[in-house]
Amino acid sequence: MKSRTRSVRRGGPVVIVLAVFAGIAGCGNLSESSEPNGDTESTGASVADRPLLIAPEDVLTLRNNALATGPSITGSVQPERRADLRAEVSAVVLAVLKENGDPVKRGDLLVRLDDTAIRETLTAAEASERAAIQAYEQAERQFQRMTKLRAEGMVSAQELEDAEIRRNAAQSEREAARTRVVSARQQLQRTEVRAPFDGIVSDRKVSAGDTAQTGKELLKVIDPRSLRFEGLVSADSIGEVEVGQRVFFRVHGFAEREFVGVVARVNPAANATTRQVEVLVNFVDPAQQPNVAGLYAEGRIETRRSAAVTIPAASVVREGERTFAWRLRDNRLEKVQVNLGERDARTGEYVVLSGLQEGDALLRYPSSVLHDGQPVEMTESAGPSPVLADRPPPTTSVGR
Repeated sequence: MKSRTRSVRRGGPVVIVLAVFAGIAGCGNLSESSEPNGDTESTGASVADRPLLIAPEDVLTLRNNALATGPSITGSVQPERRADLRAEVSAVVLAVLKENGDPVKRGDLLVRLDDTAIRETLTAAEASERAAIQAYEQAERQFQRMTKLRAEGMVSAQELEDAEIRRNAAQSEREAARTRVVSARQQLQRTEVRAPFDGIVSDRKVSAGDTAQTGKELLKVIDPRSLRFEGLVSADSIGEVEVGQRVFFRVHGFAEREFVGVVARVNPAANATTRQVEVLVNFVDPAQQPNVAGLYAEGRIETRRSAAVTIPAASVVREGERTFAWRLRDNRLEKVQVNLGERDARTGEYVVLSGLQEGDALLRYPSSVLHDGQPVEMTESAGPSPVLADRPPPTTSVGR
C-alpha cells in the first residue's frame, strides 16, 4: 500500500503539467483556426465588389437591324454554260490532252480518237467522187453530140433521150459521191474533240486506250464565269416568289461569306415527285461568286423586309425556359430577362420583343462568374478580359 501511494503521488504533478500544456495548445489552435474564417469572409466580400475589367471588344450596343423574311431556298451552284462532250463516232481513244481543272480556249483539242478506219473510208469516197465526175463529164459530152446530130437529122429522138437519161444518172451519181466525201470528212473531224467555248475541264471520263462507243461521255467543260444558284422552293411558298427579288444565301465551303443574288427565272412547272419549284438565281456581283461548281447552298428569298432590335445568340444566357442578358448600366452589370422572337435565318440573331431596347450596352460573351450589380471597369486593351475569355458556349445555361 505504501508503494502504490508513493507512485500516485509521483505521477500527480506530471498529469497536471500535461493537462496545462494541452490547454495552452488548444487555445492556440482555436485562435489560429478562427483567423482564416474571418479572412474568408472578407475575401468573399472583396471578390463580389471587385470590378470586372472589360475591353471595348467585349461590349455590344444594340441597334435596329433590317430583317429579311421570305421562303427558304436550297440547291447548288451550277454553271449556266456547260457542255457534256460525247463521242460521235465509235473509235479507240488515242490521247486525252487536258486534265481536270485545266483551262481551255474555244477550239482547243481535248481528245483524239483513232481515225484509221474513217480515213480509209474518206479515201474511198474521194476516189468514187473522181470516177463519178469523169462519168458525168463523158455523159455530158455524149449528150451534146447527140443534140447536134439530132438537129441535123442524123439520130432519132429516142437516141437523144437515152443520152439525156445517161447524163442525168451520171450527174446524180456525182452528187451522191460528193455527199459521201463530205460525210467522211465530217466523221474524220469528229475524231478530234474540241472545246466549244472558253472554260475549264471539270470532269474527265476516259483515258488513252479506252473504246469510245457512239454517245459515250468523254469529258465535261464548264464556264466558271457563268455560275448561278439553282435552287428549289416549296410549292407552298412559290406564290411569294417573283423575278427580281433579292436572295441571301450561303455556300458550303464559304460559310463565312454571305452571297447576294437576284431571282432570274421561276420554273413554271413543279417537280412531280417533290412538289418543289426550281428557281434560278444570278449573282449580283459576278466577281464575288465562289468559282467552284456543284457546291451545296441554302438561303432565303427576300419577299418582306422589316426593322427590329436583334441580339446575337452568343449574348443570350438561358436558364431553363427563361432567357437573360447582361446589360451595362451606370458602370455596373445588370441581369435582364429578355423575351425573344424568331431567329433571323440570314444573320442568326434573335429578335428582341421586350426587356431591351435600342442603344443598350450588353456583354458580348457573358460567363458564369458574373454577379448582378458587379462593378465594371473599362480598359483599353485590345484583347478580351480574362473573365470573359473563359466563357462557356452561347447555348449553355448559366446561373447567377
